[in-house]
Amino acid sequence: MALTQMALDSLDFDATVALAEKVAPHVDILEIGTPCIKHNGIKLLETLRAKFPNNKILVDLKTMDAGFYEAEPFYKAGADIATVLGVADLGTIKGVIDAANKYGKKAQVDLINVADKAARTKEVAKLGAHIIGVHTGLDQQAAGQTPFADLATVTGLNLGLEVSVAGGVKPATVAQVKDAGATIIVAGAAIYGAADPAAAAAEITGLAK
Repeated sequence: MALTQMALDSLDFDATVALAEKVAPHVDILEIGTPCIKHNGIKLLETLRAKFPNNKILVDLKTMDAGFYEAEPFYKAGADIATVLGVADLGTIKGVIDAANKYGKKAQVDLINVADKAARTKEVAKLGAHIIGVHTGLDQQAAGQTPFADLATVTGLNLGLEVSVAGGVKPATVAQVKDAGATIIVAGAAIYGAADPAAAAAEITGLAK
């Protein structure tokens, strides 16, 4: 059984809240995407936290420096998960992990553009990372890349970490992602691009369970 996560990628504050209202009952985790959190800031997190007490909320900070300092205010404001880039310095990654632990929350290390994903996964596991993010970015997807090979690499290490997969996931690929060992399945365009986002979210969650 995998958890489902919906990526909220719009820059529009009100549209993001409106979309979250449609999909929140049908997913486990609401993700405030990187452009969205940069544009709207902590106020959006506070708004979603108040409106959706039953959902976990991930802020996709993609922290690259000053890990503890950057992440702490978001954990304090109610984020359950914050992301740090796997290509960041190990001290930066440890800072986000330390901030997460201070608030009883989780740190997710995003492997986007990490050259040696197995080696970095082992390193951050030793630091106490809670979640590894196998992430094929939008620009990589446009070039035809998928997350499956990287997912197999990470889950094959058997480190006992949660593994999140993002990058072009749609109903047709949910079973493949789950069978490959993902514990968190992230969908964005497959939900917000659908005619009925709530129904699309429910479908993906049904397949993930």
